[in-house]
Amino acid sequence: MTPTPSCLRSPRAGWISFANDTPPYREIEMTDPNRKRILDKVDASKDEAVRFLQKMVTIPSVTGDEAAIQAFLHGYLNTIGLDVDIWDTDWEELKKHPGYRPVARGYEGRPNIVANAKGSGGGRSLLLNGHTDVIPVGNGEGWSDNPWSAKIENGRIYGRGSCDMKSGVASHILAVQYLKELGIDLKGDVLINIVIDEEVSGHGTLDTVIRGYSADAGISGETSDLHVQPACIGRIWFEIEIQGKPAGIQQRYLGVSGIMLGQKIVAAVQEMEDERVATVKHPLYPSAIDSLPCIIGSFQAGNYPSAFPATALLKGSIGTVPGEDHEGVKQSLVKKIAEAAAKDPWMKDHPLWCVSSATMPRPPRSRVTMPSCKPFPATIRKSPARSRPSADARVLPIPASSTAMVIPPR
Repeated sequence: MTPTPSCLRSPRAGWISFANDTPPYREIEMTDPNRKRILDKVDASKDEAVRFLQKMVTIPSVTGDEAAIQAFLHGYLNTIGLDVDIWDTDWEELKKHPGYRPVARGYEGRPNIVANAKGSGGGRSLLLNGHTDVIPVGNGEGWSDNPWSAKIENGRIYGRGSCDMKSGVASHILAVQYLKELGIDLKGDVLINIVIDEEVSGHGTLDTVIRGYSADAGISGETSDLHVQPACIGRIWFEIEIQGKPAGIQQRYLGVSGIMLGQKIVAAVQEMEDERVATVKHPLYPSAIDSLPCIIGSFQAGNYPSAFPATALLKGSIGTVPGEDHEGVKQSLVKKIAEAAAKDPWMKDHPLWCVSSATMPRPPRSRVTMPSCKPFPATIRKSPARSRPSADARVLPIPASSTAMVIPPR
């Protein structure tokens, strides 16, 4: 059992404190007469809840293949008596929204779901948001068991999506189910929003907004180390295109390798992360190393095993904390890359190209000059909230104009 962090005590302790007690967050007394009934129901239903989550985990749902898990949950939500709306995203209509980001495939047969537990009236509404798509499992590398086994070992469920974030979705559904079974009526509506494509784009939640759903508040059940997160870190995506000097493989010593050049840029980006981790602080994110990744996540070079690799394309991202100046962070990246390139005998005379990420239509490329650099705001895209608070956590407060926070399941 994971120990309960000091910032999120059990409801049985009588109170819950948000975000390490950092102002303006406060302790909230839990004195409702139904509190004990609810907590007793949760405790008594533990085995049932575990089995429900295990069933979800055993259904493979890599992004693009969410049909089976959504069909299962659609049926389950109907059986507990909720009003269920299930629909496929209109890809062409979605493209018209300013929050759209280009993706490689459409959404036919990959539905989103909103299940409504209607209130009696006069109360405020709450939307519980979660995704069922998961990242690929590869060919089994790194797995000691079937990634879809949902095996329980030492009190933990193992399987792709058990943490990110089928447990969150299960907690949303079961919370509403238990309230209904206890006969506890709410004044406001509770909407359970179960979406697809979060790992790639966040379009499931965006399309929920386009469909007209909104609420007075939203909760995402994403992973957050059992910390309530009333804010989201940001994300800046970038690509760096490197052009070395082509050469035939027999005279490769006359060329300049894009791989070798790229390694120097990777090292520079790592230096930038080290600097940011040491200097950037935020009270909601005390662990800077977790909150401020600055990495090259993709390194593509060359095009044939026996051809000299003269080119390289590096793709990466930078995490930012709430309130940071994104333009300033972008310029820090440009400066760091420029300084590294200026030290290389080839790159100092052959400017790099900084291009947009795949999250938006590619604009004209912008040159990074050496040793001083021109800004390239059109070529690095700010994307608020993508790390631990999910892509959906940014969609809720921005296009939907709903107050939202991340609250993980226990």
